[in-house]
Amino acid sequence: MSTVRDSRRPAPVEPAQDDTANSKARPRHLHGAALLFFVVMAVVHSWPLASNLGGLARLDNHDAESLTWTIAWVAHILPRAPWQLFDAPIFYPEQHSLAFSEHMFVPSVLGAPLLWTGVSPVAVYNVLIIAGLALSGWVMFLVMERWTGNVWAAVIAGLVYAFNAHVLTRFVHLQAQHVEFFPIMLYAFDRVLVEARRRDVMLLAAAFVLQALCSNYLLVFSAYALVVTSLVRWREVGARRNELMLAGAISVIAMGPFLFPYYQVNRDKGLTRSLQVVSQYNAHWRDYLATGGRLHYATWSRQFYGGANALFPGFTALALAVIAVTTGRGSRDRRIQSALAIAALGLAFSFGTALPGYSLLHNTLPLLNGLRNVARWGWLVLAAVAILAGFGAAALGKRLARWPQAAVVLCVLVTAESIRTPVGFTPFAGLPAIYDRLAGEPSAIVAEFPFYSGADISLNGSYVLANTRYFRALVNGYSSLQPESFETRGRALRSFPSATALAELSVLHVTHVVVHRDRFRSRFGQAALDTIDTVPELERIADEGEIRLYRMR
Repeated sequence: MSTVRDSRRPAPVEPAQDDTANSKARPRHLHGAALLFFVVMAVVHSWPLASNLGGLARLDNHDAESLTWTIAWVAHILPRAPWQLFDAPIFYPEQHSLAFSEHMFVPSVLGAPLLWTGVSPVAVYNVLIIAGLALSGWVMFLVMERWTGNVWAAVIAGLVYAFNAHVLTRFVHLQAQHVEFFPIMLYAFDRVLVEARRRDVMLLAAAFVLQALCSNYLLVFSAYALVVTSLVRWREVGARRNELMLAGAISVIAMGPFLFPYYQVNRDKGLTRSLQVVSQYNAHWRDYLATGGRLHYATWSRQFYGGANALFPGFTALALAVIAVTTGRGSRDRRIQSALAIAALGLAFSFGTALPGYSLLHNTLPLLNGLRNVARWGWLVLAAVAILAGFGAAALGKRLARWPQAAVVLCVLVTAESIRTPVGFTPFAGLPAIYDRLAGEPSAIVAEFPFYSGADISLNGSYVLANTRYFRALVNGYSSLQPESFETRGRALRSFPSATALAELSVLHVTHVVVHRDRFRSRFGQAALDTIDTVPELERIADEGEIRLYRMR
């Protein structure tokens, strides 16, 4: 592609030139070796997951059950009817039920080939955890190698970025591991401002879209990271407004089919989060001292870690970040200034309603009122620290005669501060085969009992996971959004097998009922369980363990 020239562009305070010549001069197999290195590190940081991909999981957490179902659903529907992606079978008969939570389209597509060959959703979920960690570290390595020309600095930045406290305490949320496109987005944005090549415009749009399609939170974080970067580099942005508008237009068009269902659900059901809800998820200063890393947790950090948010960057990463800002020309480098602005944004917004003026921002800024867990803005702080650590390491590399040896020590320190293996995964024995009977019923509409709604809705998570065996309409559902229509049904169905509940099942045209005997007995008693077999409308057709399957007459 030819380079687009623009005489209006002023010279930046510190030219943001990547070290492309040095990068091209290195053997191409270096990048392959780096990828292998980050795969190994991903296995180490998630150990013992790789030792039993199909038999270990975090399915003790209902979020992980729901997200495992999500990747299986996306892979299931894409080759059959991709236009029905958001018309997921859970929460029947609600419309666009996938839009009640994260669609995780990109991670799901990455795992789809494995699912199509018959690999279990749990195993694929675990493979995607390792892949997300490895790709995130590797891509940061590629970007920082170009920006600094220093391989070891790039390795350090990749380690800090991929294996931080926030990511390593969120194995139940697959999307948290898939941040591999964020560094590319920042790199492409920088290249657009410096050279404005058409390929960089396309790369910027593609990286933003791919990152946004990993997670709705990452959509918002990425968009606002670009906003504050634009403010830092406003002179260059003014000269490149046409190129940036083109990248924005491409992004909006590509994102449209994924954003429209959320618009519809927000219009009909309401996706916005109230300030009262947001206030329950504010970060606290203690979170920035919290980490799951065993070294720090065992010595001092446990008193700050409440199990919700871990945002401590590590002493080594912080020291390198300080070096980046204070050494030589670092403070004048626009990329370093941009990283500082991104960190400031993430830090401020992570405190949510505790931040003065946040209520006004919540009600006026686009997309902000769709986020519930605002503490996750702290991830931007950790991402920015990783970039700064890379620049700091490069600055050290220019001053230390024995830099390779020192770099190895820094890599060891970064890893020692973050590692928390062995991670506490739990055994998974597979899903009951009784659900396969439902796969042979093309018109099946299923309800599982006990039926959970309201504060107990997360207990539907195991029912949602079991839906991966048959993908038929399921009245139950689990997400962070609970439509009032679902709650109304829930109030009626919680009394099953009462006449009210049976009438509701009839209105919904439910064809099959699944009863979990142990759960039902512990919740309603043996007498209520015995009553089910006396109901004329129900015909028991199968038993497996503590599960009974009934057909509605």
